[in-house]
Amino acid sequence: MLDKIKQGLKKFLEIVSTKTITEKKVEEALWELKLQLISSDVSVIVADKISEEVKKSLVGVKIGLLEDIHELVKNSLRKAIEDVLQVSITGKIDLASEIKNKKNKPYVIALIGVNGVGKTLTAAKIAYMLKNKGLNCILAASDTFRAGSIEQLEKHGSKLNIKVIKQGYGSDAAAVAYDAINYAKARNIDAVIIDTAGRVQTDKNLMEEVKKIIKVAEPDLKIFIGDALTGNDMIRQAEEFNNSLKIDGSILTKVDADVKGGAALSISYITKKPILFIGVGGDYKDLEDFNANKFIEMLMPN
Repeated sequence: MLDKIKQGLKKFLEIVSTKTITEKKVEEALWELKLQLISSDVSVIVADKISEEVKKSLVGVKIGLLEDIHELVKNSLRKAIEDVLQVSITGKIDLASEIKNKKNKPYVIALIGVNGVGKTLTAAKIAYMLKNKGLNCILAASDTFRAGSIEQLEKHGSKLNIKVIKQGYGSDAAAVAYDAINYAKARNIDAVIIDTAGRVQTDKNLMEEVKKIIKVAEPDLKIFIGDALTGNDMIRQAEEFNNSLKIDGSILTKVDADVKGGAALSISYITKKPILFIGVGGDYKDLEDFNANKFIEMLMPN
């Protein structure tokens, strides 16, 4: 995990830390770093941002006689990455507390994204997490388009002993969400998790359908679900969904298999919304809070 970016940062650190820091040496090393970042699925905008911040912090700096050049360069890298991930550091949401503190229940969570990124499993993982924190929730099967989607969600619901609200295939997805919210209101249920159909962000008809779900359900939290392995494709998807629906944050799936790490480094800077959780496996327990500071330390070379 994250091997490619870490290698690029390590190489930059080794080149720049060997002798006196000069503008030429920094620029040459930054060019190599930028190429490595881009090849690791970091967006060009984010790669440029990191390079610019590192250059500003290093070029022209006066180094004291006893100052450690290696640590100076390492700290400049860390600071640049912190800046890129700032919204994920400061914009974290304590989901359980948000749900507990909402006066008018239920707290509504809508999961959105393209096909095949793991929205349904992520819905089940969130339900499992909330249940373990003493909260009750139900699942809304608002994916009425994909064959087998309702049965898949019902299977998760059965395993977790969590109610699934559904209608038939081809029915109004917004009506399913509406029914689920009313069911939860009548029974004082803490949260409703809405699983929506995957849709290509450029398909206007499908985007209109999810807009209708959002309008009817008025979710407290709109979460973009993205597959970390798809790199820059995921970043473009997140940007389009954010432009259309104003997401509140993201969950990245398959992070455990992502050797590049560029998507995680880019998405919160591009959308200006935090990464909330990461999926690190196929079990219900494999949903972790995204800890930006821990992520940065994992990237930093020795």
